[in-house]
Amino acid sequence: MNRRQFLFGSAVLAVGCQVNARSKRPESIGPIVDTHQHLWDLSRFRLPWLKAGGELTRDFTMADYRKATKGLGVTKSVYMEVAVAPDQKLAEAEHIVEVCADKSNPTCAAVIGGLILEDGFKDYIMRFASSPYIKGVRHALNHPRQFEDDRLIQNLRLLGSLNMSFDLVVPPKLIVQAAKLLERCGDTRFILDHCGNADPLAFGLDLDWGRKPQHDADAWKRGIETLARQPNVICKISGIIARVPKGRANAEVLSPVVNHCLDTFGPDRVIFGSDWPVCTRGAPLRVWTNLLREIVRERSSADQRKLFRRNANRFYGLA
Repeated sequence: MNRRQFLFGSAVLAVGCQVNARSKRPESIGPIVDTHQHLWDLSRFRLPWLKAGGELTRDFTMADYRKATKGLGVTKSVYMEVAVAPDQKLAEAEHIVEVCADKSNPTCAAVIGGLILEDGFKDYIMRFASSPYIKGVRHALNHPRQFEDDRLIQNLRLLGSLNMSFDLVVPPKLIVQAAKLLERCGDTRFILDHCGNADPLAFGLDLDWGRKPQHDADAWKRGIETLARQPNVICKISGIIARVPKGRANAEVLSPVVNHCLDTFGPDRVIFGSDWPVCTRGAPLRVWTNLLREIVRERSSADQRKLFRRNANRFYGLA
């Protein structure tokens, strides 16, 4: 998909999804594309961010993923890089190309890690310029000064020229600054991961989670609205359940974040991601998927299909 084809959302930037009282029940939406699937083998790759002894400090294999998604209708998945040690990023990318080429599993595309602030990024990404499986790159941007780095702008524009996208992983306080970055890279497609790292605790519910909200709700909303004005970005509905204490997730807790993203970006610029297995910090993948189905139950069947499948197929060019 080229930029002209991607900018399908520019005419509907602030349009909310319309409520359809006759909408079909969630189970009628058909197959699901999961745009945020992690896999890792700790005997093969080092993940410095994992805490020793934590619940995620084990292998998460394709067999585990199949078990987690059984009966949910997930027919395709997009692998998301897992922040391996910097010296292993190339090996991770080459490994996932092999996984995608194996048609016996649902993983059909990948977003790889890449040191996008480094001078050697061009040589690295050009290795995958002709790969039918590598769709984009992800690298966390956590500091304001990173957005002013000329190498970042240059490398993001390179991704656009290669018809690859970039996943934005930014804290809520930097979403507005990210919007300015998108203006400078108008030919590159972006995905805002995890609803802009929203914290469900921030949204006025009387919840006792033993901690304070990680950001101000109104500031996050304004950031989402500012970012959504840029036509070259979509929003991934993912990640937020990992911030909810186990056993505490429900539609009421998650819906303020989900609905603001859906209404602000509009039905053509949102995609579903499981964030498995990180999502299991809050609830199993099945619980997250079904809660999201419950939240969008009253939206039109067409909009539900866009969220769970059609937008992802179009954005990533999946067969």
